[in-house]
Amino acid sequence: MRDDGSKVEISFAGRFASSAIAACFAEVCTLPLDTAKVRLQLQKKAVVEDTLALPKYRGLLGTVATVAREEGLAALWKGIVPGLHRQCINGGLRIGLYDPVKNFYVGDNFVGDIPLTKKILAGLTTGALAIAVANPTDLVKVRLQAEGKLAPGVPRRYSGALSAYSTIVKQEGVGALWTGVGPNIARNAIINAAELASYDQVKETILKIPGFSDNVFTHLLSGLGAGFFAVCIGSPVDVVKSRMMGDSAYKSTLDCFVKTMKNDGPLAFYKGFIPNFARLGSWNAIMFLTLEQVKKLFAKDVHA
Repeated sequence: MRDDGSKVEISFAGRFASSAIAACFAEVCTLPLDTAKVRLQLQKKAVVEDTLALPKYRGLLGTVATVAREEGLAALWKGIVPGLHRQCINGGLRIGLYDPVKNFYVGDNFVGDIPLTKKILAGLTTGALAIAVANPTDLVKVRLQAEGKLAPGVPRRYSGALSAYSTIVKQEGVGALWTGVGPNIARNAIINAAELASYDQVKETILKIPGFSDNVFTHLLSGLGAGFFAVCIGSPVDVVKSRMMGDSAYKSTLDCFVKTMKNDGPLAFYKGFIPNFARLGSWNAIMFLTLEQVKKLFAKDVHA
C-alpha cells in the first residue's frame, strides 16, 4: 500500500518475468562457483596402491583455478545454457508463484503479518511444482558440469545442451530426463522454502528495527540470510542429488544416502559447505536485489 492510498499490483506474467530475469542474472554471476561445487561434491576418495591420493580439487577457489587452468575459463560456465533454461522455468515458477500461493494459503481477507508456517508451506509447494517441470534442464546442467578434462582423442559425451537432451533421450529414453526427480523435488522444495520464507521473515524483522527501510541494504542482508538458511538445511539433499545425477551407480535416493554415509562418513553431506554458501549466499543476494528492482518495472498502481 502506498501513502496516497493506492495499492501496487503485479500480474502473474510480470511476477514470472521478473523472477526469471533475476534468477538468470544471478545464475550468470555465480555459475563458476556452482561448477566448482559440483566437481567437489562428485570427487570421490582416490586410492593409489592402497594409499589415499591427494584430491585433484581442493577448496572452492582452488577448484575454480584448477578448472580454469586445465580446461580454460569458459569451462567454468559449462552448463550455462541448461542453467538459464532451468532458471527461466524453475526460477520463474518457484519465485513468481510464491506470493500468490502464500496469499491463497492465508485467504483474501487476511490482515497483519503472515505466519512463518504459511510462508514455509508456500515455499515447499512452489519449489516442488517448479522443479517437477524443470528437472530435465537440471540433469543436463549437472551432466555438462561434471565432465572434466578428457584424455587426447577421447570424444566428449555431449557437444552442448541441445545435443545432451537428444543424446540422453536416444540412449536412455525420455524418462531418463527425470532421473533424480525424487531427491530434486525434495531438495528444491526444502531449499525454496528456506530461501523464500527466510528472506520474507528476515526482511520483515529488519523493517521493524528503527532506522531500517525497504532499500538495497535491507534486500542485501535478507538475501545473505536466506542463502545461509538454505545451505544449512539443503546441503545433505544437495550432495545426494549431485551424486545421483552425476553417477548412475546408485539404485535409489536411500541407496546413495547409505553408501555416502558408509564410504565417506556423515561430514560428506556437508562437503562443499563453504562453496555452497559462497554460491547460494551470493546467488540469493544478487537474485533478491535484482528481483526487488525488476519488480518495480512490472508494478502497476491500483487506486483503492
